[in-house]
Formats: sequence, C-alpha cells, structure tokens
Amino acid sequence: MREALIRENEAQQPTPVIAVGEDDLEAVLAGLGQPAADWAKRNGFQAAAGSSLLVPAVNEAGSALLFAAGENGSAQPFAFGGLVASLPAGDYAFADGFPDPEFAVLGFALSSYRFEKYRKNGAARARLVVPATVDLARVDAILKGVQIARDLINIPANDLGPQELAAEIRSLFVENGGTGEIIEGEALLERGFPMVHAVGRASSREPRLADFTWGPEDAPKVTLVGKGVIFDTGGLDIKPSSAMLLMKKDMGGAANVLGLAAMIMAAELPVRLRVIVPCVENAISGSAFRPGDILPSRKGLTVEIGNTDAEGRLVLADALALADEEEPDLLVDMATLTGAARVALGPDLPPFFTDDEDLAEELALVSEASADPLWRLPLWQPYMKYLDSKIADINHINTTGAGFAGSITAALFLSRFVEKAQSWVHFDIYGWTPMDKPGKPAGGEAQGIRCLFDLISDRYSDKK
Repeated sequence: MREALIRENEAQQPTPVIAVGEDDLEAVLAGLGQPAADWAKRNGFQAAAGSSLLVPAVNEAGSALLFAAGENGSAQPFAFGGLVASLPAGDYAFADGFPDPEFAVLGFALSSYRFEKYRKNGAARARLVVPATVDLARVDAILKGVQIARDLINIPANDLGPQELAAEIRSLFVENGGTGEIIEGEALLERGFPMVHAVGRASSREPRLADFTWGPEDAPKVTLVGKGVIFDTGGLDIKPSSAMLLMKKDMGGAANVLGLAAMIMAAELPVRLRVIVPCVENAISGSAFRPGDILPSRKGLTVEIGNTDAEGRLVLADALALADEEEPDLLVDMATLTGAARVALGPDLPPFFTDDEDLAEELALVSEASADPLWRLPLWQPYMKYLDSKIADINHINTTGAGFAGSITAALFLSRFVEKAQSWVHFDIYGWTPMDKPGKPAGGEAQGIRCLFDLISDRYSDKK
C-alpha cells in the first residue's frame, strides 16, 4: 500500500487530478482545451458525484483526471480510492483545491492493497503524489497497521498456526524495543490459563499466550487483547463445511490488535502499551473439550460449556482476567466473536460494548470523523440471567433465552472477567470484506483500529 504513495520530487510527469462538479465542469474543460471538452462530451461525462474521466490536456502528462467529488466532498470519504483498479499505471497529483486530500490519499493507498504471498502480480500500478499538507508520517503509521492486520488474516491456517502468530507478535515488539514472553503448552496450566489450554489442547499445534509490552512504565496503561483462534472447526460441536471456509479469519481480533499496536509504536505515542493474545486452534481429537464440561478459569469462576463452537470467549476470558489484574487505564479487546453481530449489523459495521459512557460517546465521534464505522450495542444486564448455570458459576453461552441476543450475551460473559480496569471496551468484528469497495479490497480487513488509533492519540498525546 505504501508503495502507491510518493512525494512530489519522486513523480514523473504526474497527471493532474482535478475535482469537478456539475456547476464548474464547463469552465474546467475550457481551461484544459477543446480536445478535453470533446472527449468529455463523447463519453457523456456530466460530473455526477463519484464519477471520473481521464481526458486529453495540454500539459506535461498530456492528460488530466477529472473526479466528481460532489458539492461538499464525497459522501464516501474513500471514494477516490475506488479508481485505483481502473487507473492506467503512472503518477497522479491533486490539483489545487482538491477536497479532503488526507482521506483521498488514505483511500487511494488502502485501495492499492494486494495480498501477494502466494500469487505475485507484477503489473505496474498507479502512484499518487502526497500533498505537502498531508501528514505522511501519520498516514504511514496507519498503513503499516492495516497492512499487518490484512496480511495476517489472509494467510491460511496451514501457514499461520499458534506458533507463527505468536512469533509475529514477538517480532513486532522486538523490532520496536518491546519485551515480553510466550507461554506454551502445559505451562499455560501452571501459569493460570486453564481455558486457553482447554480450547487449544486438541490440536497437534500447542496453544500459546503471547504477552508483550512497550513504552515507559510510568505512562498511561493501554492494554489490547485479541482473539487468536487461527482456525475454528467448532470443536466437537463441529461446524458444517460451508461455515469453515472463512475460519482462517478467526484470528482477526489478534490481527487487528497487532495492527493497532503497530500504529501506536510507529507514532511513538506516550503510553505503556501491552498486548495479550491467546493463540490456539480449536481442533478435534480425543483430548478435545466437550459440551457439558466445567472449566476453571484464571478469574476463579467455573464455566459450564454449552457449545464448543463458542471457544473465542473462553480464551479471551483468561486473557482479559490477566490484563485486568494490572488495572489498565484503557482495556480494549477485539474478536471475531459472534455471527449474531453480523446478522444485526452486517459485515461492515462492527458493534462495540462498554459501560463507560464517556468512552462510548468519544468512540462514536471519532469513528465518524475517521470514516471507520462502529455502532454501540448495549451491555443489557437483564440478559445476564441467560448465562445462568445450575452446576457452575456461569455458562458461556445463552442456554435459557431461546438463543437470542448472541452478541450481547457474549459481551456480558466477557464483562464478568473485567472489574479493575478504569475503562473497558469490547469489539465484535468481522475482520473481512466480502466484496471490493473503495478503500476496502475484498479479503482480510482492519476494522475499528483507525478509530482507536485516533482516539488513543487524542487521549494521551499531551500526557507524559
């Protein structure tokens, strides 16, 4: 993605990109010359919002790109990025007055993403000159994080197991001067992570928990917890084949947490960052945990297993309990947790849950400002009754509420493992874009982390 952006001194006869509207189209075409006007007429170009046309022009490049952004800028901030796939290779530069240049730059770069680990695409691509008014260092930090999240989700489980995912976390932190540890296999039981061990023990690839920190010890504590289930068969409550096709993305929470961590470290935000990721495979063998089992947890609560296909909340619960012990200023968890969230809000709008009203309001505002859509769902306490168990402290799924409110009850289950953090928020993300959209190529996706990066930057950038 970053390769799609260049500075002015790197450009070779860039094609100017001119924002046009219905009112000024005629004047713009007159300024470009009669061939441009004739070509626009021949193509029926009338500057409808979001449309574009490459026209001949009397300039060094011999052409100009007309982009109709609409009266007040595009209703889709990343709409300009939608042109990437159709633009001829070459360099492009915004003409004076182009609206929302930072969104346009970011959308262009995000749309330029290609996953090329298994199939190379050597075709030349369009490059965009970044205006001097755009903070390229900030854009770089964002792109690095999004690249990490998308790449990790797109890698299949045969190449990204628990060991490889934990190694990626270690590598990123070591690269940035962070420290930490990876707890493996039976050591998880010795160190107090029984549910992480139970979920991952059936796989031939040992479960792990990665725990890494970065930044000054006396800085505000920001802790990120991500669901790192590298593949989910459903366990003994096995999924049908059709439901397994995208289960390589079940570590999307971990991928997004790691992407956000990369942004924070690249921007050198003044926080004490901690990332905790349980890395497991929910497989099937003679040692698989079973429906009806009762598991101990790090928190001390006993958990009755209602369905082995609801494994993500189990590993998150142990990880959240660990994170909560440190009483962080902000505790964030991200997980591809429930199909119920997709039914409610679809693939593009992840819900978040928090009982911190100020944080909820801030997330809503920053989400809109960053064009990183999120929607708050309630931690509706009366539904906690749905998690009652007759033989354990809690059941981890809704067994008494006719299966309703799946995303809410999952969040309520997690809330039982957080009590000391000053502020906690849970994101139930999809981590995947089903079809190409401006700024969002089909495949693994970063969701919520651009918003969180802006929020954390705003909250802590002035605090030392």
